[in-house]
Amino acid sequence: MSGGNDGGLAAASKAILALAVGTFAIGTGEFAAMGLLPQMADSMHASIPRTGEAISAYALGVVVGAPVVSVMAARMSRRQLLVLLMAWFAVTNALGTLAGSLGMLDLARFVTGLPHGSFMGVAALVAAGLVERGYRGRAVGRVFRA
Repeated sequence: MSGGNDGGLAAASKAILALAVGTFAIGTGEFAAMGLLPQMADSMHASIPRTGEAISAYALGVVVGAPVVSVMAARMSRRQLLVLLMAWFAVTNALGTLAGSLGMLDLARFVTGLPHGSFMGVAALVAAGLVERGYRGRAVGRVFRA
């Protein structure tokens, strides 16, 4: 980065930070449930293994959602799509906290997982597109290191 040439990383730093915050939020939303599993099981009056199926439901949502959401949203602007996916994640994650049964918890976690893969993919594309070709890897790395 001699001579101040950083491939546009400095100019794109706010956007890259916003993308990093989004990926951090989604990653935390995915993995925090594992750490809270005993408390979730207690609140549902169920076993830890049965309550743990909610974690699998989220993963299934990611697997199903990534291709389906990406194809359905292919004509949207990337910015609109990122905002929509993050709003979807936030709202469904909040609704999941209100689940009164294991079936509702499983459903909420599945629906919450649907935007995950698409958000990560679009975030990487946007970050790469913000900088010069030789700096794309760095930009994407910054999005995912948070």
